[in-house]
Amino acid sequence: MAISISLTVNGSPVTANVEPHTLLVQFLREQLRLTGTHVGCDTAQCGACTVHLNGRAIKSCNILAVQAEGQQVTTIEGLAKNGELHPMQAAFRECHGLQCGFCTPGMVMSATALADANPNLTEEHVREQLDGNLCRCTGYHNIVKAVMQGADGMKSGASSKATTTV
Repeated sequence: MAISISLTVNGSPVTANVEPHTLLVQFLREQLRLTGTHVGCDTAQCGACTVHLNGRAIKSCNILAVQAEGQQVTTIEGLAKNGELHPMQAAFRECHGLQCGFCTPGMVMSATALADANPNLTEEHVREQLDGNLCRCTGYHNIVKAVMQGADGMKSGASSKATTTV
């Protein structure tokens, strides 16, 4: 039996019918076609599915879509504004904070929430706080570098002219 839900996704109101057991990640990918949010482990261990729920980074494989009723969800597709990459997206690109790119959307979403919550990040703090986001390709060095640069860009309001979402 489908349940009607209403929420805001990337700044736009959305109303849809979902099965009660539908995970938020499934809803975003399959019904809204926002495929930047990846499914990695289905057990909330890898962080590839990280989105913002009311500004807080959450793993969308660990919450039902019906639990997002009335909430605001931001996905990787919602970070770029007016054709300009978000400072964290731009930093990941500029610092080569990715290889295969599978973990990148979740890393960027976690990193933006981390930088919003902690204006004075250190590399050690970034490493500690991103331990719930797994990358199987890199040694994390460039990811940490990207997070630090992105956090600085967020403070100054910097962005990058580009239309590609990282």
